[in-house]
Amino acid sequence: MSDPRRFDTRAPLRVLQVVGNAIVGGMESWVQRLVEQLPRERFEFWALCPFESAFTEKLRALGATVHVAPLPDDPPWTTVQMAASIVQHARIDVLHAHLPKAHLLAGLAGALTQRPVVATVHGRFLSTLDLEVHHFARSHLSVVCHASYFHALSLGVDPQRLSCELNGVDTERFQPQPAGLPRPNALHEALGLPPQAPLVGFIGRLSAEKGPEVFVRSALILASHRPDVHSVLIGEGPMREELSALIRRFGLQDRVHLAGARSDMPTVYPELDLAVSCSHTEAMPLAVMEAMASGVPVVATRVGGVSHLVEHAHTGWLVAPGDFDDIGNRCAALLGEPATLERMGQAARARAVAQLGLAASSARVADLLEQVAARAASVTGSPAPGHTHTQTHTHTHTKDHAQAPAGPVPWACRLP
Repeated sequence: MSDPRRFDTRAPLRVLQVVGNAIVGGMESWVQRLVEQLPRERFEFWALCPFESAFTEKLRALGATVHVAPLPDDPPWTTVQMAASIVQHARIDVLHAHLPKAHLLAGLAGALTQRPVVATVHGRFLSTLDLEVHHFARSHLSVVCHASYFHALSLGVDPQRLSCELNGVDTERFQPQPAGLPRPNALHEALGLPPQAPLVGFIGRLSAEKGPEVFVRSALILASHRPDVHSVLIGEGPMREELSALIRRFGLQDRVHLAGARSDMPTVYPELDLAVSCSHTEAMPLAVMEAMASGVPVVATRVGGVSHLVEHAHTGWLVAPGDFDDIGNRCAALLGEPATLERMGQAARARAVAQLGLAASSARVADLLEQVAARAASVTGSPAPGHTHTQTHTHTHTKDHAQAPAGPVPWACRLP
């Protein structure tokens, strides 16, 4: 039986977000921001997550219908069956996957229900599983940085099913402390530090790819130059105990702090004098963009899309991956030049506002979802929900309207 919604040009697009994890991490934040940003007259959201968490509650609070099913690396038939049943019951138009195992589940469910699949690749490199599912399910791959785009092309990804939708940051939520107001000090208080103590921060998951051990080693170098400076790791992850042992080994218990995850990051960033990103691999890290939007200079390893974000010696400083000596020495040098820090922070904020706006990023993803649905519908000869074959949307739903591309952009050639 045909679906009457497929002939209703006023109906919003129904999207099932298939999420491979449900921690409070970068990928989950990306999904949450997308659900929050896209207008309800154009989109309705469902989500399938591997377990209940603060993340699933946030999605529900945003109006998404959330279901939970186990999602190991090889999804069981019961999970595949559940995903396919949700697609049919909710009359889903597009499955949108995040992380390789979610891409596998979405690919299987999409093949069973004949629905199109979009997979956003949040990392720097395309995994073997992503590549296999792309070929099997003919899914569309959306990457978030230029380096990932060209890596995918080099692996033989169909360029007609590949696009680059750069990450963005909410520059209204993340912004510098207004001039004339005292600097926030909630993090300083939590760490038992005086309000004016210089503070350098690592923000991210405490896992190997993020290089938190590099940050601790750089803090040892920094302490040798500036014993008054404190360093803090904000986040949780499997390396926490290892990092705690490393801090004790270096005798840095009074200078390097493990703050855990925090939910007040818009007020935490302005407490930092410098942010450090020492990842071994990255695409377009949210923490770097949030720090820049908050007017905080960033010392970062030149990996993946980070070089697209940080303008060397202008909004921050780029170093080689793993070079804790350079990171520590550079932090010490910049902290000794308050005027340079202030200038870099202002330049970082200006770049985030001008080029990294969340609204424009979300608009590009919205276009992609609609156009993938339209292409799939054209194969069956039915118009996609909410559209005719000649319809083009004008983006009036976002505050950063001026940042959105002028005029229609061919979705298969979306590399900026």
